[in-house]
Amino acid sequence: MSSPLRISVAKANLATATRLAELGRQTFQETFAATNTPADMAAYLAETYSPALQLAQLQNADNTFLLAEMQGQLVGYALVAKNSPLGLSAASAATARQLEIKQLYIVEAWIGTGLGAALMRRCLDLAQAESCTGVVLGVWEHNERAKAFYQRFGFREVGEVAFKLGQDVQRDLIYRKGLAGRPS
Repeated sequence: MSSPLRISVAKANLATATRLAELGRQTFQETFAATNTPADMAAYLAETYSPALQLAQLQNADNTFLLAEMQGQLVGYALVAKNSPLGLSAASAATARQLEIKQLYIVEAWIGTGLGAALMRRCLDLAQAESCTGVVLGVWEHNERAKAFYQRFGFREVGEVAFKLGQDVQRDLIYRKGLAGRPS
């Protein structure tokens, strides 16, 4: 019997972009609205999630969106980018083959069901397929659940970066995971 979970690579079209914009807004609000001001949330959502913005991301050849669907319902996604310089010096960024997980979100009702882990495994599979030396991501310093999740997959803190949410400049931790058999 097959699993009701389906993870697929998103197609670059307006319908997919619209679905991603809606899901991105929903999951970001579910994750961060309680710990940020309504004004900062509204500003961030407006500048980050719209069908036009998601369509541009979908059309960028360095990006891949993975869509998680349960019984035809979109319940999560991951956005990964090839050749990310995040956490690297300028000298090493030019030659690094590093995949960045820019976003990995699951609808709140589905957190804890294994969907996030399934998406993470697919991200790591993509990094291996691209012959990447490592995978990197940014995580808000106060997002304890996400930090613990990433640590379970072998990610370790390697730095920090500023993250602007509306008018609030926050601190994201940079986490990295080297890939077996690949020089870092």
